Amino acid sequence: MSSLPDPEDRGRLDVDPSVLRKIVEYAADTAPATRRRTRTVAGVGVGESGPSAKVTPRTADEVDVRLTLALAYPGPVRAAVADVRERVTSDLRRMTGRRLGALTVDVDQLQSDRAPEPARVS
Repeated sequence: MSSLPDPEDRGRLDVDPSVLRKIVEYAADTAPATRRRTRTVAGVGVGESGPSAKVTPRTADEVDVRLTLALAYPGPVRAAVADVRERVTSDLRRMTGRRLGALTVDVDQLQSDRAPEPARVS
């Protein structure tokens, strides 16, 4: 017999929203259809970034997420977003016990996997 009190009597675990955000961004970044976004300043390329998320607690065990990401082009957008939703839902539940409430996905870039064609010089 265990001498520990019941789990609900032992205390609680608070997961900082920044940790939840990192979990969501990683889950989205590992989806096959997501791509790194090209970052520019004044039209000049300055690198790449992955998906970015804003996580808002709805209740003690549920969060709403707004996610901005780039997807592969051409490709089925709805299927890609469904996969991202499944990954985010699964990772949040497995790692923190939180449930995903509303998920808003903003696709801000579509990126081709094809190599650019060489420029023609006439």
